[in-house]
Amino acid sequence: MDTKQRDRLKWRARRGLLENDLLLTRFLDKHLETMDEEEMERLDKLLLIDDNTLLDLLMGRTVSDDPGLAGLIANIRTST
Repeated sequence: MDTKQRDRLKWRARRGLLENDLLLTRFLDKHLETMDEEEMERLDKLLLIDDNTLLDLLMGRTVSDDPGLAGLIANIRTST
């Protein structure tokens, strides 16, 4: 992905719930530049999830059925 696409993902990661915003922003600050195309596609898919469901996933209250998303969520949870 080019810089414009990375910036778009970073902007989409800004969420209405502060907890989501903080977790995603910290993760992206550390990892966005080194993410490959597949990881960014997973992130794009993750960002389609509504804020409350996303918070439950990021806080470990629920688990994603999608193994790719589950791995990304685990990385987000451990990188902050």
